[in-house]
Amino acid sequence: MSTLEVNKITPQGVATEVTLGDSGDTFTIPSGVTLTNNGTASGFGGGKIGQVIQAIKTNSQTFTLATGTLSDVSGLSLNITPSSITSKILVEYRMHLGRQGTNPVPYSCLLRDGSIIFRGDSVGSRQRATATYGSGVGTETNAINTQIFLDSPSSTSSLTYKIQVGGFASRTFYVNIPDVNSSAMPTATSTITAMEVLA
Repeated sequence: MSTLEVNKITPQGVATEVTLGDSGDTFTIPSGVTLTNNGTASGFGGGKIGQVIQAIKTNSQTFTLATGTLSDVSGLSLNITPSSITSKILVEYRMHLGRQGTNPVPYSCLLRDGSIIFRGDSVGSRQRATATYGSGVGTETNAINTQIFLDSPSSTSSLTYKIQVGGFASRTFYVNIPDVNSSAMPTATSTITAMEVLA
């Protein structure tokens, strides 16, 4: 295999285009090589998914938390390293929450590197959350916490995204158990997924 070493490729004469190879040819980009697009490149780079990371939680978990206290959900955490500082990270999570009786509703928060990055505004004494349990009160029931957020971390370091949950007045609630008092109710699964969107 021969090697061509140059600093710049320029069209010859009055031409304005350079063609690489012929139809059917394959150009291999070795691992660790970065292609930088500083102009307009049709059909290249921007908007494509660079990588997808997912964490899956299949076991159940029980929480009893004081008002305003947050706790990690085991298994709903992942690490992703952007390939470019201009990349965005699309994060989605779906989590099954169950409560017992008329307990106040639990809620969830999305964090990056230990900080909440997406939640509702402050309204009085209400807790601020990324997603809440749902509406209504009554007997044992469940809800799916789900959110999608496009993050702009401006980083090429390893990023940790995770889910935390909060409750009220030390009332008990559950993850992946829709109804703790019904043996007929199946257990559930929860997931968090992060996708690198190339700039």
